[in-house]
Amino acid sequence: MEQSPGRPACQTWETTITPAGMRIIKLLVGRAPQTVTDLIQAAGVTRTAVTEQLNELLSAGFAERSYERLAGRGRPRHLYSATSAALLLLFGGNQGILVPAIWRAIAEVGGEGLRRRVCVRVAREMAEHYGRRVDGKTPAQRFRQLADLLREEGDVVEVTRGTHGRLVMHRRSCGFFSMFEENRSVCQVDEEMIRRVVRVPVERMACRHDGDPCCQFAIFSKNGD
Repeated sequence: MEQSPGRPACQTWETTITPAGMRIIKLLVGRAPQTVTDLIQAAGVTRTAVTEQLNELLSAGFAERSYERLAGRGRPRHLYSATSAALLLLFGGNQGILVPAIWRAIAEVGGEGLRRRVCVRVAREMAEHYGRRVDGKTPAQRFRQLADLLREEGDVVEVTRGTHGRLVMHRRSCGFFSMFEENRSVCQVDEEMIRRVVRVPVERMACRHDGDPCCQFAIFSKNGD
């Protein structure tokens, strides 16, 4: 089978899937690749409706299309399957339960020491993920490049110039929100990740868990960097 190129899954955060599109996702997830005919029979709707919904999902990165060559001179047929992004979309509603449960289990099994080691390891993995795509010569350049990468992956991030030569990253969205706990150890992950990528000390200037609108991280930067 030949797979057609699709839109990267990381570009799907702004997409709103209709109820009809979600129904097709649920028909694709966990099944072998489906034809349009398969989906028409399963959904009980017209070919036009299925085609429109598939185009929506393909564009958003929640479905992918492949081609299967049939024996003889028949035309290849299209097969559709769900992407990893579709699985994450369906899983999203459970994160508020599963993720905190995992985090509490880590603390209960290994105590605060294990939790801190996990945070450091997560920060290091994230820094390696972003760091290989950051090539700025100055901390300010690396800081801005990191913000660009986070935005590409769906985060709502802004960089502004603050007082006293600071560049401030406003993390308006929070990937760790469901993991918050009273000692806030997980809040150190972002701070440590940024420090490793930018290669200078990072100051956390605000935290949404203190009532601030968002978390803010700052580095010192000379004007013009």
